[in-house]
Amino acid sequence: MAEIEDLSFETDDVIAAESEEDKLFESVSSIVSFVGDRYKRAEDARLGDEERWMRAYRNYRGIYGPDVQFTSSEKSRVFVKVTKTKTLAAYGQIVDVLFGNNKFPLSVNPSVLPDGVAEAVHINLDPNADKASEELKTTFTTETNKPYLITPETKLKPGETLYDLEKKMGSVSDKLSSVSEKVIEGDGTTPTSVTFHPAMVAAKKMEKKIHDQLQESGASKHLRSMAFEMALLGTGVMKGPFAIDKEYPNWDDEGEYDPLIKTVPSTNHVSVWDFYPDPEATSMDDAEYVVQRHKMSRNQIRALKDRPYFMEDAIEDAVASGSDYVRKHWEMKMEDDDSISTDSERWEVLEFWGFVDKDILEENGIKIPKEYNDLFEVNANIWTVNGKVIRCVLNPFKPARIPYYAVPFEHNPYSFFGVGIAENMDDTQTLMNGFMRMAVDNAVLSGNLLIEIDETNLVPGQDLSVHPGKVFRRQGGAPGQAIFGTKFPNVAGENMQLFDKARVLADESTGFPSFAHGQTGVSGVGRTASGISMLMSAANGSIRTVVKNVDDYLIAPMGKSFFAFNMQFDFDESIRGDLEIKANGTESLMANEVRSQRLMQFLQVAQNPVLAPFAKMDYIIREIAKSMDLDPDKITNSMQDAAIQAEIMKGFQQPMTPLPMPPEGAPAGADVQDPTGAGGGNIGTGIAPVPNEQGFSGNVA
Repeated sequence: MAEIEDLSFETDDVIAAESEEDKLFESVSSIVSFVGDRYKRAEDARLGDEERWMRAYRNYRGIYGPDVQFTSSEKSRVFVKVTKTKTLAAYGQIVDVLFGNNKFPLSVNPSVLPDGVAEAVHINLDPNADKASEELKTTFTTETNKPYLITPETKLKPGETLYDLEKKMGSVSDKLSSVSEKVIEGDGTTPTSVTFHPAMVAAKKMEKKIHDQLQESGASKHLRSMAFEMALLGTGVMKGPFAIDKEYPNWDDEGEYDPLIKTVPSTNHVSVWDFYPDPEATSMDDAEYVVQRHKMSRNQIRALKDRPYFMEDAIEDAVASGSDYVRKHWEMKMEDDDSISTDSERWEVLEFWGFVDKDILEENGIKIPKEYNDLFEVNANIWTVNGKVIRCVLNPFKPARIPYYAVPFEHNPYSFFGVGIAENMDDTQTLMNGFMRMAVDNAVLSGNLLIEIDETNLVPGQDLSVHPGKVFRRQGGAPGQAIFGTKFPNVAGENMQLFDKARVLADESTGFPSFAHGQTGVSGVGRTASGISMLMSAANGSIRTVVKNVDDYLIAPMGKSFFAFNMQFDFDESIRGDLEIKANGTESLMANEVRSQRLMQFLQVAQNPVLAPFAKMDYIIREIAKSMDLDPDKITNSMQDAAIQAEIMKGFQQPMTPLPMPPEGAPAGADVQDPTGAGGGNIGTGIAPVPNEQGFSGNVA
C-alpha cells in the first residue's frame, strides 16, 4: 500500500495522553465518570423530545402507538399516511433549494472593508503614465493619503516592514513584484489601467478549495440525510471538519493494486437519536458540551487505532472485556421488536466534546500548557468505551470550537431541539385517521342489508343463511311477510367531508399546501398559470424560513470551520485574507430563468451610452453565466483579459478590399465579376431607364 501523502496537516501542537504510564488505562477513572455523568444528564433531559420524535416516526411509518385505544365496535385499522407525503415534500423542496445550482450552497467573499489585503490595486500601462507620476503625487498625496502602495518615500508605521506592505497585494504579489513601484491602491479609472482584486482572488481560491474538500468528503449526501431528519424530527445534525485518510484506487505499471492515501477534511451526518447536547443550552452557541453515542462493531472499534491519538492498548482492553451495547427503548420500537437482545456483538462508544475541569485532566496524566494556567476549565475531546478512555486530547481547533451543527426545521426559542413537519400536523393526522376509520366502518355496514326474520311463520329447523336463490319454507298461519331487509344509513360522505377539512387544516399547520406536492383538482385561482404561480410563490414563504435556518445554523458556521481548518492545518499564503463566509441557499429560491431575465433587462438598460460607464460589465456577464448553470471561470474573461482578447480580435478584422470598377460604357450597376448574370444588381428593384437616359438599350450611339 502506498504511503500517506503529506498535505501539511500538522498536528504536532495537539496535547494528548498517549503513554502507557498514564492513569487513563485504569478501569475506573474520574474521566470516565465525568463523561458518563454528562451523558446521563443529557439523556434524562431529552426524554420528552424522544417521545415527540417517536410519535413523529410512527406517523411517518403509519403505525398506531400504544396510546391509541380502539373501541370494540371499530373494525378498521386504516392509517392515512399524509404525514409521509408532507415530510417528503418538505425534504424535496429543501434539497432542491440547497442544490439548485448543482453545488454546495456556500461562497467565500472578501469583507466589505478588507483588513490586511487591498480590495483593489491597479497599474497604468500607458508609456506616458510615468511622466505624469510627479503630478499625481503632488495632487493626491498627503500625509494621510498615499496612493502608491510601495514607493521609495513610503513611510512605515511603527513595527511595520516593507514585507507587510507587499502582503497587501495578497495572492497577486508575485505577479506584480516586478512592477511593485507602479502599483496604486484602488480601481483603475482610465482605459490603459489594469485593475487587480487581491481580496477577491484570495476569496475565490479559498472557495474553490472548500468546495473541492466538501465534494471529496461526500458532504452533499450527508446534507441530504440531515435535511430528512430535520423535516421529520425537527432537528438535523452535522459534524466536521475532521482530517481523515481517504483511499483512492490506483494500479502501478505492473498491474498491482497500489492505492493512494490522501489526507482530506471530511464532514458527516450525525443522527439526532445519537446526539446528546448540553441540557441547559438552547443552541450550539451556548452549549458547554456535546456527547455523541456510537454503535461500533469489533472491526470498527479497532479501526480507531489508525486515527491520531487513539491508544491501542486501551482499545484492546475494551474489546477483550466483551461487548457492552444495550439497545435503547426507542431503538426497539423503531425496529418493531420489543425483545431485549442479550447477545449483542456491538460496543457503546461515547465521544465527548466540551469543557472539562483542568484538575481532572491533570490527575490523569494530561499536561496542561502554561497559557491555560489561569483557566479552571479547558476544552477537550474524550472517547470512552467499556469503562476505558481510548482518546483524550485538548481541543485541537483554533479557535476552540465544538464541531457539531444542529439545525432546527422550525426554531423553538425555549428548547435546543426544533419542531418538524410531523409534530406540526400530529393532531390533524389523528383527525384524518379517525374520520377515515369511521367512514370505512360505516361503508361496511351500509353496504349490506340488515335481515329480520319472523320465525313463527317459517318451518322450524331451516338454515337461515341467505344467498341468491335461497328458498324459505313457510308454514300456515297468519298472513304477512316473514323476512324483512333493512338498509343501514350511509354517512361515509359526511365523514369524508370532515376528512377533507382535516387535510386542509394539515396544509395550514405545516405551511405546505397540497397543490405544491401534486394534488389534482385544484379550483379557483389555481386553475390558471398566473394563479398557480402566485400560490407557489406564497407557499415558498415557509420553505424560505427553513432554508434560512440551514444557512444560519449550518452552512455559514461550517464554512467558517473549513476556513479555520485550512488556515490552521494546511496554511497557504495565497489564500490568506480578510474573508467572510456567505451561505447562499436562499438565493436558489429565485428561479434561474427569472434571474437571467432580470440580468438581461439590466444589460439592455446598460447599453445606453450615458449609463454604460456606471455598469460593471464583467460582474453582469459572470452572473448571467451562473444563471445559465455555466462555469463563469471557464467561459468569461476578467476586464484585463477581455482587453487583451479585444486587441487580438482586431487582427482578425481585416479591411475589405474594394471591388473593381465596371468597364467604360457598361450598364449602370453592372459587375464584371458577378457569376450570376445579374450584373451585380437586384432583379425587379429600382426604376428602369427611360429613353435618352444612360443605360437605356434603345439609345442611339
